[in-house]
Amino acid sequence: MKTIGLALFIRPVGGILHTIKNLKWRQAMTGITAGKTKNVTLREVNKVKWITTTAIFMGMNIALCAFGVPVPGGHLYLNDVVICTASMLLDPVGAFIVGGIGAFLGDFLFYPLPMFVSLAAHGLQAAAISILFRNIFPRHRRLAGTISVLVGAVIMVTLYTLGKIYVYSTFEYAMIKLPYEIAQALLGIIGSLVLCFRCGLIDSFRRILQD
Repeated sequence: MKTIGLALFIRPVGGILHTIKNLKWRQAMTGITAGKTKNVTLREVNKVKWITTTAIFMGMNIALCAFGVPVPGGHLYLNDVVICTASMLLDPVGAFIVGGIGAFLGDFLFYPLPMFVSLAAHGLQAAAISILFRNIFPRHRRLAGTISVLVGAVIMVTLYTLGKIYVYSTFEYAMIKLPYEIAQALLGIIGSLVLCFRCGLIDSFRRILQD
């Protein structure tokens, strides 16, 4: 009788504990735990998925470094769309790998001269976007995303302009390329916001975290 009574007590308690555990997990995923924001990243949840996702985004970044859209006087590269998108989905470490190391390897393979400029500019751009997106306006994700990619664009354009002055030893050349850097940054902003919010990529990525 004691054994039966103990079993009858343990089963509902176990069920309650299991329910509480699932509730805490769901709260962590939605970013609400005891009224505070908690950022759960893919790197914390599943390192294999994190490595795979980071590698895919980095490969896309490298591939898009290989060609650009021809425009009068130069080319526009689309890799900023990948960098900004990955930065909003991944943690700062993953974002830096995709943005900085991905751009560095892309330039190393196809246009080596500014590869260290790309490492610094895109790496810091990606890390800044990731950090800001996870820490500002937690209940207004679109606003947080917009501000984050705008700040990232300013960082990228500024560092690329300064870097080209150093690499090419001419202020005039950097100023000639400045409009293309701004246009590329705007493409990255618009493309990433459309993918993440209009196309629902943020929600799809959240489901990956929950699996």
